[in-house]
Amino acid sequence: MTTMDVRGRVDLSVHGINPVGVVVWNPSTPVLYEHAIARGEARLGEGGAMVVDTGKHTGRSPQDKFIVREPGSEDRIWWDGNKELPEDGFEHLRDKVTEFLGSRETLYVVDAFAGADPAQRIAVRVVTTHPYHALFAKTMFIDPKPEELAGFTPQALVLHAPGLEAVPDEDGTRTGTFIVLHPSRTEVLIGGTFYAGEIKKSIFTVMNDRLPLEGVFPMHCSANVDQEGRVAVFFGLSGTGKTTLSADPERALIGDDEHGWGRNGVFNFEGGCYAKVIRLSPTAEPEIFKTTHTFGTILENVAIDEQGRLDLDDDSKTENTRAAYKLEQIANAHPEKRAGHPSSVVMLTADAFGILPPIARLSREQALYYFLSGFTAKLAGTEIGVTEPQPTFSTCFGAPFLPQRPSVYAELLGAKLDEHGANVWLVNTGWSGGPVGEGQRMPIAATRAMLRAALSGVLDGAELRTDDVFGFRVPLSVPGVEANLLDPRSTWRDPAAYDAKARELAQMFRDNFEKFADPALAAAGPRS
Repeated sequence: MTTMDVRGRVDLSVHGINPVGVVVWNPSTPVLYEHAIARGEARLGEGGAMVVDTGKHTGRSPQDKFIVREPGSEDRIWWDGNKELPEDGFEHLRDKVTEFLGSRETLYVVDAFAGADPAQRIAVRVVTTHPYHALFAKTMFIDPKPEELAGFTPQALVLHAPGLEAVPDEDGTRTGTFIVLHPSRTEVLIGGTFYAGEIKKSIFTVMNDRLPLEGVFPMHCSANVDQEGRVAVFFGLSGTGKTTLSADPERALIGDDEHGWGRNGVFNFEGGCYAKVIRLSPTAEPEIFKTTHTFGTILENVAIDEQGRLDLDDDSKTENTRAAYKLEQIANAHPEKRAGHPSSVVMLTADAFGILPPIARLSREQALYYFLSGFTAKLAGTEIGVTEPQPTFSTCFGAPFLPQRPSVYAELLGAKLDEHGANVWLVNTGWSGGPVGEGQRMPIAATRAMLRAALSGVLDGAELRTDDVFGFRVPLSVPGVEANLLDPRSTWRDPAAYDAKARELAQMFRDNFEKFADPALAAAGPRS
């Protein structure tokens, strides 16, 4: 196993870490493969992917995420939506983490950037005990140029100790797992979980706190752009199609998950993609499927046999199997990872009730209403304890990652829509013909056809009907899409059952929106 001690190039003592072992700084992908396989922590899959098992944590642990209550940020933090940890508790836990990291035989340090716009990016340093997680950080963040590494000064620090468990009675945590952000110091502590997604989402949380202070709108969305420069962003939670639908062969992919909308347009926070791959189809999703058989890709919790053959249909470990790969593995990836201002904003939802139409046009006020509502189905495996689809409301399509109050992000969206005049669409990639267990999942080919029509401007002059319950406008026809799909009521065997469930869902929206105490926007929601 190749090792290289680079203490002279990176001084971890400035972070309170005094290593007794080897420090490996910005190692190459082959070196990290070599280390992970030699340590028995990864296997080589058919085609060259690194295959790893994340143990008991196969998804995020949102209940174990904390923000430090400290004078520099406490007035702006949304405490109704975030768990707090006292500053002295953070210091106590940080000491444990640094002592643990310093005692390891090998540490891996990855220096990279979050944010493809040089005016808005931050320098990120990840210190971790495992080569797999170092490769994940190298994959998901943006590689610095050699000259940028020479004078690299981290602005955000992730201290990653997955093998260290907290002691709740001593450390103020809920369990042995912890993900803690200190906003003013821009430091993150992660322990008690090997699920790599916590690394990327911790930096997303950092960007969600930092960018609004600069008038930039951070978004939990994917984004792409066509040959005419028309940009589209796709809001949505895990499992709604955010990654799949943005990987359109006819459009260049800007990114699949996290972006900012600033003065110059949209820019990706990341250098890679983190896609769900359970039952991935080589026909429907050929670009993403190809990455699962490519060197440099990390596959989390994907089944692999003794010969290295992969089974993407096997959900025995989790429904939340994942692939992390560099954006450049997608053939039509936009090399600069940024483009102009969006002409289309798409809000994706996977409606488990089978009520919402597959596409609807939203007014400005409706856009803010559905953005704040963030309705979808929480799909199995994405979070611990979720074993089957559940309807849920996640504010701004990303409540677990919002340090500040939801109104901050809604106001930024409204300002961007006012300034740039983007069309807003609500797209249901969920069920039609009935709820989960009765209806069918929306055909991906139909969803792609509707999006193609919306993003290209074909639907700009389309005839629309106003939904009696929800108030948004629905196209009466879309090229290449069966007309009955556009009217979900007509797909149910019992229209009266549809009407009853529609009223029930509308009431859920209204009940959820009461917490925002905004009568003007509430009026844009479903009717009573």
